[in-house]
Amino acid sequence: MTNEQRETIRIRTISSGFTVLAIAIFKPFGLDLTQWQAYMHLLAMFVIGFVACLVTDCILRYIFKMPSSLDNGVDYIIKRNMRFQLINTPLVALILCLYRHFVMNVSVAGNSLSWGNFFESLVIIAFCSFIIGIYWRFQFRSRYLTAELNETRQMNERLQISQSEVIKAETPVSDDITLTGTTSEAVSLNIQDLLYIETVGNYVKIYQLHDGKVRCDMLRATSKQLEDDLSAYPMIMRCHRAFLVNMRQVERIVSKPGGMLLVIKHCEDAIPVSRSNMSEIKKKLSI
Repeated sequence: MTNEQRETIRIRTISSGFTVLAIAIFKPFGLDLTQWQAYMHLLAMFVIGFVACLVTDCILRYIFKMPSSLDNGVDYIIKRNMRFQLINTPLVALILCLYRHFVMNVSVAGNSLSWGNFFESLVIIAFCSFIIGIYWRFQFRSRYLTAELNETRQMNERLQISQSEVIKAETPVSDDITLTGTTSEAVSLNIQDLLYIETVGNYVKIYQLHDGKVRCDMLRATSKQLEDDLSAYPMIMRCHRAFLVNMRQVERIVSKPGGMLLVIKHCEDAIPVSRSNMSEIKKKLSI
C-alpha cells in the first residue's frame, strides 16, 4: 500500500467518524428511541460513509480522470474536492436512506423510503460534509500554499524559457501594426513594444513602450475587436475580461489568494488573471 493510499484511508476514516459522531450527538432518524441497536446502526453508517468515500474516489480517478495528487496544482485540488463533495454527498444520502428503509424501518417507524427522508438525509450529510471540508482545508492549508508556491515557481521558470525561445508559429509577417476602433482614430505600434490592453467602458487603453517610456493611448473599441485584430500574434493573450497582455512583456507571475497576477515589465503594473483564463495561461507556459 502506497503512502497516498494510506493517507486517503486515514482521511476517509476521520471524515466518516466525524459524521457518525455528529449523528450520535443529535440522534436523528429515531435513533433516540433505540437502545443498544443504536450502536449497531452507527457502526453501519460509518461503514456506509467510508465505502461511499472510496467509491467516490474511484469515480473521480477512473471516470473523471482526476487522481488525488498535489502535483497538478492548487486549482486542480480545489476542483477535485468540489467534485468529490458534489458526488459523495448525494451518494451517501441515498445509501443511508436505503439503509433506513430496509434496516431501521423494522424497529423505528418513519424511516421508510420517501423523498422527505432522502432530503432529510441529504441535508444532514451536506452539513457534515461542509464542516469536514473546512476542517481539511485548515489541515492542508500549508500543503496548498506550498503547492501554490511551487506552481508559481514553475510558471516563472517556463515564462523565462518561453520568452527566450524563438517560436516559428509566433513570427508574423510584420511586427508593425495599426489598431483601429469604431472612429477614425488609430494607434500604430510595434507588437514587441505592446505591454497590455485594458478595457475601460467603451474605450480601450493601449499601453506600449515608446522611446524607453510607457505610453498610454486610448481608442474607442472593444477588447474583443482588438483580440480579433491581434489573433495573428499568439503571444497576445486574454488573461481577464478587461485585459489583453503581451506574454513577452510579463516580468514575473505572482500568486495571490484565489488567483494570480502578471507583473508587466517597465511599469510594474499587476494584471489580474481570472479563473476562466488561468488554464490558457498555464497551457501557454506548458504547466
